[in-house]
Amino acid sequence: MDDYFRPLSRLFSKVEINDQKGSGISFGRLVERIARLIVLQEKKGNKVFFIGNGGSAAIASHMACDLLKNAEISALVFNDASLLTCISNDLGYEYVFQKPIERLAQENDILFSISSSGESKNIINAAKAAKKKGCFVVTLSGFNKNNALRQLGDMNFYLPSYSYGYVETIHFAIMHFIVDTVIENKKAGR
Repeated sequence: MDDYFRPLSRLFSKVEINDQKGSGISFGRLVERIARLIVLQEKKGNKVFFIGNGGSAAIASHMACDLLKNAEISALVFNDASLLTCISNDLGYEYVFQKPIERLAQENDILFSISSSGESKNIINAAKAAKKKGCFVVTLSGFNKNNALRQLGDMNFYLPSYSYGYVETIHFAIMHFIVDTVIENKKAGR
């Protein structure tokens, strides 16, 4: 047990955070900035989208549900089996998130792109489509420090680990912290 949880605990302190300028920012400050952005954009009628594959898809679904139900924020995830299989069959799997973003996203919406490797073509294509639409892109990635997804985000959380379990666990905790901060900000009227 110690062999698993001690390294996981140490990895939390190694999460690298940067904004669109590449400058470092404190973890808490970036979470607060994202939470306030979500609340502000929701007041303007904007939405929050979440995308991910596999375990990251589960994180995306969970966070969209929590944001929608608990924070009363318009949040969407594109994990519907019919949608995924339709787009992947007709266009290719690399477009399963890009096409819904192109159709539904509006300027100043927010996209959370969650990918352990940061190299999934479908996640990268969606992030590029969101940027083209004028959306804010928040990335959560791991593995290679210079992964493609991390280069696309306005705000980025990167975990220097090649362990799917560790990366997904920490991404899940980060996302819960963000959603809980949104809920607190809404209750406080911020």
